[in-house]
Amino acid sequence: MNRHLRKAVLVAAAVTAGLVMTACQNGSGDASSGESGAGAAAVADKASGGKKSKESKESKESTESKESGGVSGSFKNGTVTYLAPYKYIVSVQGKDDQQFLVAEDTEVYGVGTICGEAGAKVDAPCTTDQLEAAVKKATVSADVEMTNGVATLVSERRAAQQGGAGSDARDTVVEGVDKGKGVSGTWFGNVSYLAPGKYTVSDLKGVEQQFLLAEDTEIWGYGDICGDSNTGEGGQGGTECTEAELEAAAKKGFGAEVVVSNGIATTIRDDH
Repeated sequence: MNRHLRKAVLVAAAVTAGLVMTACQNGSGDASSGESGAGAAAVADKASGGKKSKESKESKESTESKESGGVSGSFKNGTVTYLAPYKYIVSVQGKDDQQFLVAEDTEVYGVGTICGEAGAKVDAPCTTDQLEAAVKKATVSADVEMTNGVATLVSERRAAQQGGAGSDARDTVVEGVDKGKGVSGTWFGNVSYLAPGKYTVSDLKGVEQQFLLAEDTEIWGYGDICGDSNTGEGGQGGTECTEAELEAAAKKGFGAEVVVSNGIATTIRDDH
């Protein structure tokens, strides 16, 4: 009986010790799990906070960029320098350097450096990628039109146009010759827009002639540029149109009689 009693006591002690160890292990595991969960939560909160902070900063920068209107205006006879993808500087004598961006709808024209051929009569339409490639190699002389800091037009200047601070595209003949030595004559055909102050008139055979405008160019409309077919006495007088009206009409294309003297249009009458 004593032997059986001692055996029972030993078994009870062993069971009690096992229960105590199990309780300790469970308690330790809960504590460890709690610490691990708290640490993960802290890391997650920190990571989330960092992400929110970054998104908040980007949102703020985007808002500030939209709210701050960029520069608008014309920069004639400028030198264009590359800064970063889609970002350039145009430098014009007598003015502060001006940064600008290009967009998908930025019009780019070249005459041999950006794209196209130097001897061509008509400026070639270029891509913004061609502009970037050209300006990365060397600065390019060009006229830049911009709205809110984004270029609407980058037009490379020909050698005959470069130099002369404050000169305008209409002051020189685009065909690579000096003013006073351009073509003269009368053309009947479709008028198309090239760039500010630059147009072409093409005849029925498809032969194009480029011409410029001057301050004294007479622009008469009979319904296509401006006015209507019944304007004036007997419908013959026409309406004197503005250069802006001519530009808007030429971007769509219209028929006209164009009288050119030394590469500069003296009279433009839409086909009535």
